[in-house]
Amino acid sequence: MPSQPPPDPTPPRLFDRDRVARNRNRAAAQFENYDFLKARVSSDIADRLADTSHVFPRALDLGAHDGQLAGLIRAGKQVETVEAGDLSERMVALAEAGGLHARLMDEENPGLAAGSYDLIVSALSLHWVNDLPGTLIQIRNALKPDGLFLGALFGAGTLAELRSCLMEAETELRGGVAPRVSPLPGLRDMASLMQRAGYALPVVDRDTVVVRYADPMTLLEDLKGMGERAAFSAGTMRPLTRSVLHRALKLYREGFSDADGKVRATFEIVHLSGWHPADSQPKPLKPGSARASLADAVKGHRQS
Repeated sequence: MPSQPPPDPTPPRLFDRDRVARNRNRAAAQFENYDFLKARVSSDIADRLADTSHVFPRALDLGAHDGQLAGLIRAGKQVETVEAGDLSERMVALAEAGGLHARLMDEENPGLAAGSYDLIVSALSLHWVNDLPGTLIQIRNALKPDGLFLGALFGAGTLAELRSCLMEAETELRGGVAPRVSPLPGLRDMASLMQRAGYALPVVDRDTVVVRYADPMTLLEDLKGMGERAAFSAGTMRPLTRSVLHRALKLYREGFSDADGKVRATFEIVHLSGWHPADSQPKPLKPGSARASLADAVKGHRQS
């Protein structure tokens, strides 16, 4: 029997990173009119940071867009200096215009020196990287011991309504489906990835946001304004025909309208938190090292 070639360790290139940059460049001029999710998530991350008692001398906002998250943490008392990095030249220019130290940086390969930051944050950017496990490892390596990573990205429940309508319309009219909405990780996927990437004390949770629109076309306009249009690599998708789009929008209005005629769009935000391992951090006890028996404790409680 002929030997099988070893598996290719290179992850598939599902996303075209140049297209991601172009989408953000196009969105930059009017981004402030469409940044409501970015603003919400940035505020949430800043609040989570405020819950820690640490002080972070040097911080990085990775995939910063216009730098609003970097601006929020700079305004607090826990961070001494903060930098912003983004794939889009025009977004970097917006961050610089806001008084931030910003530079071009690809989240997929940020080129960060080991142990160079005390804090790295990222809001609604990492769902566009092709090798998410690799990026999480690079972020951890760039943290100093006891450095903190706080991130958020769109999760698997995002745009479930739009996804189902596009699939139904394309199956009905063309007999098959092509990728239209990005595949996104679930909560368990991200919990596993954080552990595999070597973070200490990892925490993963989610926030579901339902936005209502007068018409689903407005949702598509919002996605364009956010810089969140599809960015699949060449050869992985086919053009969306007008007939499929019109049918999908009709299905959307029929299936996801409220009593007042407005339609719903769901965004699932997955929040990530993890520390670079350090000796000063609390460690779980080794199996068998406990000095008290849970069974004895329960027995004593029942007797009392």
